[in-house]
Amino acid sequence: MRGDLATAPGIGQAIRRRSGDGGWLGVALIAASALTFSTAGLFTGLIQADAWTILFWRSLFGGLFIGAIILRQHGAASAGAFRAIGRPGLLAAGCSTVGTICFVHALRLTTVADVTVIYATAPFIAAAVAWLWMRQRESRTTLGASLLALLGVMVMCGPVRAEGHLAGNLLALAMTALIATMMVIIRRHRGVSMLPAACLSAFACALVVWPFASPVRVTGTEMLWLALFGTVQFGGGLLLLTLGSRLMSAARAALIGNLELPLAPLWIWLAFGAWPPPATWIGGAIVMAALALDMAAGQRRTAA
Repeated sequence: MRGDLATAPGIGQAIRRRSGDGGWLGVALIAASALTFSTAGLFTGLIQADAWTILFWRSLFGGLFIGAIILRQHGAASAGAFRAIGRPGLLAAGCSTVGTICFVHALRLTTVADVTVIYATAPFIAAAVAWLWMRQRESRTTLGASLLALLGVMVMCGPVRAEGHLAGNLLALAMTALIATMMVIIRRHRGVSMLPAACLSAFACALVVWPFASPVRVTGTEMLWLALFGTVQFGGGLLLLTLGSRLMSAARAALIGNLELPLAPLWIWLAFGAWPPPATWIGGAIVMAALALDMAAGQRRTAA
């Protein structure tokens, strides 16, 4: 198949007809990306390598996966697809790369719970960036659902504790702002395929962490898990996120992406039998209710 998925004949027309902001296709793509991203804990529990080595192979395999998709779509014109992203694409790739590095360091300096709660503010940051840059106002329903989802995440993880975790929390906030900005860029330039930007981001991340990694110190079984981690969780998730972010506002994309948070403990429970505490179930139910509220409102806006 040639050309970008969102501009190919037939598919492009279907997107224009059915997937305006709040359309089913954009929601499905972002929800699918959240589902794939939520398996991170499952893969890290199966791999014994250090974090830098995992990040190196995960990024490398993810870049190869997305690169193969681009080559399949564009064939001999693939180089042109990379050039077409221009400065906005390079900026989006930079946001993704630096955001990933900030995420890794944040986990070293603060708790997973704090990082999770801070990342749940992404819809508000995306809405602020979109308003400052494009004067695009987000719907009250999406903002209200985002607040409800944030409260659900706080029930799951507890409030953020700044004492002793300030540096890590600031890095988590920087990561959240960078990812939100990336979503706004993709939405702003939705007429251009940003898959090459996602590919560049993955390779750049692998290059940055390479000096700290030990790529050859993995077993054959671990390499298999790393390949799946990179292609399914990272490459597939980034691919779906990039495509879905073109079809809805950045704030809505970030909100629906929060579906990852209640799904992640389920994978750990299914794979390792680690039963989540009651707060996880309660908070997860609140997050799901917030997403259902926004999706229902989005469908009503589309029908109107």
